[in-house]
Amino acid sequence: MSVHLYTICWNEADMLGFFFRHYDDWIDRYVIYDDGSTDGSLDILHAHPKVEVRKFVRTNLESFVLSHTRLQNEVWQESRGKADWIVVTALDEHLWVPERSMTDYLAEQRERGATLIPALGFNMVSEVFPPNDATLVQAITRGCPAADFNKLSIFNPDALQKTNFNPGRHNALPKGRLWLPARDELMLWHFKNIGFERTVARETAQGLRLGSVDKAKSFGSQYLWDEQRKQEFWKSLNKESMELSGSGFKAHLCCARPLWWEKKYLLLRLPQNMSLSLKFFWLYALPASILSKLAARLKRLTRRVLSKKNGQRKTTSQTGGKQNSINSH
Repeated sequence: MSVHLYTICWNEADMLGFFFRHYDDWIDRYVIYDDGSTDGSLDILHAHPKVEVRKFVRTNLESFVLSHTRLQNEVWQESRGKADWIVVTALDEHLWVPERSMTDYLAEQRERGATLIPALGFNMVSEVFPPNDATLVQAITRGCPAADFNKLSIFNPDALQKTNFNPGRHNALPKGRLWLPARDELMLWHFKNIGFERTVARETAQGLRLGSVDKAKSFGSQYLWDEQRKQEFWKSLNKESMELSGSGFKAHLCCARPLWWEKKYLLLRLPQNMSLSLKFFWLYALPASILSKLAARLKRLTRRVLSKKNGQRKTTSQTGGKQNSINSH
């Protein structure tokens, strides 16, 4: 099984060790676009045997965010026919399933027929920066459920035609042969907020790199917050954070809802029972175009049924109103 990862880097020297320590066991190829790092990040990237370094080019000169989104939606397509799974993520996003090898988990999901695996997002927080040799998912275990980080990060490149990520990758409208796992287990732990002073300094620097279109559309608006608002957010994040490492923690019960992928009518979830799923194997093999047509017909049928029910309720309500009027006399 082969897994390719695509991401972008800008002055991430202090995070790259944690990133590679987390992903090296199950990633076969990294493609990392550098956006002009000056802190030694490039030396670290070039020294890694699995990394291909490329220059990030702003396709929209006035928008980092739109340029980044276009990259995320297009670059992974070169891995079709070469990789079993694609990971599109950020350097401070760690994807994992507790007590599971990611290699085993992905092999299992592929065997069962899953083609895309959205992650349940948690915004992690720590007052101190951990030792350089630490594993972040073990060193920092307090965080908040965060809908913005419920992201599509892992998918089969041969099954998806398009990802259609929105800016920030906070949502997606994928097209293709779309099958979710039977249950949501994958988590995304976002390690941006490590040390208040470090976080403020980095976000201030990122704010200076936003283009005029980014500012006009409020992309990355948190980078432009004043000191007081950043302090308020930090206090709120700490106050609302919970311990995520306990034996009683269940990500699917504690995550931020609603989950965008449960609202997309074209996303189908695999059955829990494997013997049942085998009965539906013919569905897995259908072309994406046919699946899309079936889903669209199902949606139209559902609308007609609901419309008919609403009409019946309206008629009943009107009849009841007349009856009440008669009784009142």
